[in-house]
Amino acid sequence: MSGTLEDRFAVVETCTRMAWHADQREWDRLGGVFADSVIVDYTSLNGGEPAERSPEQIVAGWSATLGAFDATQHLITNHLVDVDGDTAVCTASFQATHRLADPHGSPLWTLGGTYRFDLVRAGSGWKISGVVMTATWADGNKDLLSLAAAGAR
Repeated sequence: MSGTLEDRFAVVETCTRMAWHADQREWDRLGGVFADSVIVDYTSLNGGEPAERSPEQIVAGWSATLGAFDATQHLITNHLVDVDGDTAVCTASFQATHRLADPHGSPLWTLGGTYRFDLVRAGSGWKISGVVMTATWADGNKDLLSLAAAGAR
């Protein structure tokens, strides 16, 4: 455990805001939690390679996919924060529930695992410069992801 209590709280707040703004469809506010360049790694779910994205690219992708669901809820908890000067790492557990009406299956898909957030100090606050999502379990209808993606086009 390192860093001031104020820094540690601000890091947790920034990571929580990422999930909150996405779930509330506050796309204009979501981009504000990210640094100018972000390494995004969702390879445990989607395969492929980590990618470097701008906040605008992240918001465009998430608003198209997550916004196509009827509702989402990303719960992030058990935050462990290490601050080293103007950088920080926050690891946390997550559970993400996605809801989409589906006449051919369950309307819910829930995913659980861990996040690793890399953050940089930006002015008086913190911005996310890296997100690694590691899915360790899932329940429900994974086909909802492809249905949402198809509906977003």
